[in-house]
Amino acid sequence: MPKGRSTGCEEVTATRETGRSVIASNRRARHEYTILKTYEAGIVLVGSEVKSLRAGHASLAEAFVQEADGELMLHGLHIPEHADGRHDTRALYQPRRTRKLLMHRSEIDKILGRLGDAGVTLVPLSMYFRDGWVKVEIALARGRRSFDKRQAIAERDAGREIARELSDRLRGRRRRARGSS
Repeated sequence: MPKGRSTGCEEVTATRETGRSVIASNRRARHEYTILKTYEAGIVLVGSEVKSLRAGHASLAEAFVQEADGELMLHGLHIPEHADGRHDTRALYQPRRTRKLLMHRSEIDKILGRLGDAGVTLVPLSMYFRDGWVKVEIALARGRRSFDKRQAIAERDAGREIARELSDRLRGRRRRARGSS
């Protein structure tokens, strides 16, 4: 058979993304809260929302998780309308609608048991694709007070300085003291 001709019986296989690609993250949550435990949850979406997420459009900035009738619901997640969305549904599209999180009942029960503790809340940390499925990383967290935040920043800076100094010593370099010329 000549090159470039089709027999009509080629096998077509669907390819699915593998690995993890981050869509959006809530960096402020790690600053505002002490993370106690993280969980991974699926999320109920409609087709145009998935298209928008594949384009990388989403914001977790004002998102939060609440319990409703024994289910976990994600409020405040902003997914803008996809540009190629259907024209007849554009008027009905709600970018900040409440979306249901999908988890095993046993995990939901454990989370709800911990939410009764004083100061413990659920915050979304990131949203990503894992093996083609949209996942949301949520965390049980306790709010930090302002002095806790300052202490966390100081510990992080001290850790960076120690790592930098150790790296320089291993390479045989000496670092000048700050403030001296």
